[in-house]
Amino acid sequence: MGTKEDVRARLNIADVIGEHVRLSPAGKGRLKGLCPFHKEKSPSFQVDTEQGYFYCFGCKAGGDVFSFVQRVENLSFGDALRQLADKAGVQVEARYGERSSRDLYDVNAFALEYFREHLPGPALDYLRRRGLTDATVTAFELGYAPDAWDGLLKRARARNLTERQLLEAGLLTENPESGRVYDRFRGRVMFPIRDHLGRLVGFGGRVLDDSKPKYLNTPETEAFHKGELLYGLDKARSALREGGELIVVEGYMDVITLHQHGFTGAVASLGTALTAEHAALLERLGASSLALMFDRDEAGLKATLSGLDQVLGAKFRVRATSVPSGKDPADALLAGDEAGIREALAGGLDEVRFRVQAAVEAHGVGTSEGKRRVLMALLPRMQNLDPLDEGAERMRTLACELLGIRPEALLEWIGSKARRRTLTDTHLAGMSAARAEEDRELALLRQLLVDPSLLAKLDGTTPWRNESVRKVMLAAQGAQSPDDILEVFRGQPEEPLLIRLMFESRDPGAPSRATSELYEQKVAAYAAAAVDDIQVGLSIDSLRAEVDLLKRQMAAAAPGEQISYLRQIQELQRAIEAEKRARRSGA
Repeated sequence: MGTKEDVRARLNIADVIGEHVRLSPAGKGRLKGLCPFHKEKSPSFQVDTEQGYFYCFGCKAGGDVFSFVQRVENLSFGDALRQLADKAGVQVEARYGERSSRDLYDVNAFALEYFREHLPGPALDYLRRRGLTDATVTAFELGYAPDAWDGLLKRARARNLTERQLLEAGLLTENPESGRVYDRFRGRVMFPIRDHLGRLVGFGGRVLDDSKPKYLNTPETEAFHKGELLYGLDKARSALREGGELIVVEGYMDVITLHQHGFTGAVASLGTALTAEHAALLERLGASSLALMFDRDEAGLKATLSGLDQVLGAKFRVRATSVPSGKDPADALLAGDEAGIREALAGGLDEVRFRVQAAVEAHGVGTSEGKRRVLMALLPRMQNLDPLDEGAERMRTLACELLGIRPEALLEWIGSKARRRTLTDTHLAGMSAARAEEDRELALLRQLLVDPSLLAKLDGTTPWRNESVRKVMLAAQGAQSPDDILEVFRGQPEEPLLIRLMFESRDPGAPSRATSELYEQKVAAYAAAAVDDIQVGLSIDSLRAEVDLLKRQMAAAAPGEQISYLRQIQELQRAIEAEKRARRSGA
């Protein structure tokens, strides 16, 4: 067995680093280039070929050939050693459990040779009809499993491979009753599946007709764990190294066709939603931005939401999008809609807006039941009150805007475990922002009952939400005292409300006439200021309602129309700030 030093002796560090960095001479035994570990315009990265080390005078990174590969490929030392050992043609001792995996890679390589050999014919015709070029078919090593029960098995026996080896690789299936073994993949286009290091760990197979199942993957083996694998990631890593965005799609053909058209960051999960293991792997590989591009049907929606659930903790910038035509990416590209793919990838919704929009589209906000279901759907994401979780904060803000809920009421509901279990109509009504506006209107009416002459301060354009307030404001024109107003509503439904507000506006505990007169003076002054303050508040509420409406319209608008909505929103927000300044200056 070879050792680390054997591997080092067989490799030239300049050749290894030269695969990632363009090097030029910098003196005897030295080379220089732009550092791959930080951005720079002039080369500060040097390689000493005699000593076998590299060093960057900019970011201070340095080490031998193993540490370089570890760092540039985001690998553990063991994985870097094995990768370089393969390159050097040195066999290093495998750790426990790795020997069987190595055997599986070799068995899979044998199977791939068999599948590639049988590609010409109906399978190759199918791939060409799907728009794939011969170069793409070769690059992705596509093959075909003949429609025979023991074609691969017979070839394996001729190569002295045992049934047990093929069973362990998931290439054979065993009948539990008869004990008979036969080829697992039959009559299928074969897609080799490699892990992020490029090791051949398994296969996916697609039928050429309508038989079921349409797709079939290698079962779980020592080397194949579908919840940890992303098809195409071995090729998409180049896009990651260049700071590109990963595009997560649903199928093998989507990945291959996207790569053929230059979208080299495309990957796909193997028939599962994204998992926490996927997220951890992508974070370790340095991914920072993900675009989830799934179908617009219910299954695609579930896959997108599940993907968002898993990638949140990995600190990615995540957007959710779909092809405008409603087709999957492969079909869209086959139809010549590359522009549609680019448009979809340029737009999309970030994870917060996607969740909110999906919940609103699923349940609606026109009824209490719809609002209840939207809140319950968003609760898992909203309930993280960590101030560093900007996504949760933005979702709470959006929920308040779309559902007309007061932010403080939403936080109170989130913080109450008992209320989270049940959300009644009464709770919803109490959380309503409209209720808060009505409370302001009643507060304004209370001040006018102190001094009806203050009614002249109103401009007459306020859209009253409370019907009783609207009636009283109309009837109070020209009133000289609270009794004048009350007289209009003798015996009417509004009378109890007016009496209550009149009593609330007085201090029954005033002990003397002098104190009472002083109190009346203060109340009058306060009432005048309060009318101004409340009216400004109502104006701000009205402007905010317009902003909310425009935001909803912008979310549903085409990308080219969104800029117009954004300008209107900005103008209204400036008006809101002006109203706030007016309130502060008058305070």
